[in-house]
Amino acid sequence: MFESPSGRRLGSPSEGREALLESVARIVVLGSTGSIGKSAIDVIEQDGAARLALHGASSHSRWRDLAEQAARHRPRFVAITDPSYSSSLKQALHGTGVEVLAGEDGVVRMVQDPATDRVCSAVVGAAGLRGTWAALEAGKIVALANKESLVVAGPLVMQLARERNTHVFPVDSEHSAIFQALKTGARAEVKRVILTSSGGPFRGWKKSQLSNVTPDRALKHPTWRMGPKITIDSATLMNKALEIIEARWLFELEPDQIEVVIHPESIIHSLVEFVDGSVIAQLSPPDMRLPIQYALRYPHRGLAPGERLDLTRAFALRFEPPDRETFPALDLGFEVMRAGGTAGAVLNAANETAVARFLNGELAFLDIARACRAIVEHHHFDPRPTLEDLLRLDAWARGELERWHP
Repeated sequence: MFESPSGRRLGSPSEGREALLESVARIVVLGSTGSIGKSAIDVIEQDGAARLALHGASSHSRWRDLAEQAARHRPRFVAITDPSYSSSLKQALHGTGVEVLAGEDGVVRMVQDPATDRVCSAVVGAAGLRGTWAALEAGKIVALANKESLVVAGPLVMQLARERNTHVFPVDSEHSAIFQALKTGARAEVKRVILTSSGGPFRGWKKSQLSNVTPDRALKHPTWRMGPKITIDSATLMNKALEIIEARWLFELEPDQIEVVIHPESIIHSLVEFVDGSVIAQLSPPDMRLPIQYALRYPHRGLAPGERLDLTRAFALRFEPPDRETFPALDLGFEVMRAGGTAGAVLNAANETAVARFLNGELAFLDIARACRAIVEHHHFDPRPTLEDLLRLDAWARGELERWHP
């Protein structure tokens, strides 16, 4: 028997949906031209057992990259969510047999196609929620890299997965580590989970040093190679703030069961402490292909998709508490996690807009967390919102942040 992140039994690998990896699993990758999406494509391409096949892929506007992926893998569909690029994509794929879809409806059609087995949700930001939701509505297993789906609508997303008798498997390296470590004990025996953070490019800096940080400097992450939005989130520690919210809903944890520690080497991806004091950690080189592969192939493991950890050479692993005064986004994340309701949707929307304004030179680095707190504290909180309420507040928060000034 196998367990989902929330502890529900999945059944034997020979039963029902879990039997799919005994043959070929047809994968739809949403956001296939982003950093996580490209890694997912690479995992599918390098699958040694040939049990993974690309069934569909989507991009918002990078039609050339999408056309190249489609020409190489010949999926059943591709979808370009900005319809203005659909004619260029169709022309590029003429004669390949790949069907070109346009708009969000195209994404829905791909993920809900009867032949689709699993969906890798790798779109950045709240824009990924619709694809995640549509996949779960159709009863598909979701390999979730789009943490915003749970930050915005965690209780509703996980409830939908339960109602459709399907599962959400984490792709974020921290949540994949927790998922794996949880298997060493019963859920009632879990004391706490500890998410690790590299500390970003400004680990050890003080607030006074961050007043003149430029986007170029903030985009230089010491260990991970990611897209610009998540790289800025790592620099502010907002990424960790969003991850603790994601962890609460994904693993059905109480707020006081989640902690964060700075671990600059990014070798230990997270830890689980049990009531007897045992702490179980998952270690690997910082390579997103490993958690992607685990989510796409679960409950089976595949050959290492990248570099292996060499424990025969000398190296040290460091841990330190986060500097909450210099990086106030982390405390804001804990507050939002405890509040639940509409707070996550407002925080996420405000942060996406603040990061965009920072990258455009309209806000200072330290303004990002300050602006997000102002919008969260200003919104009309609802403890039990509907999906429509959350989408409405998402739009409201973006508008408020666009008008915000220091």
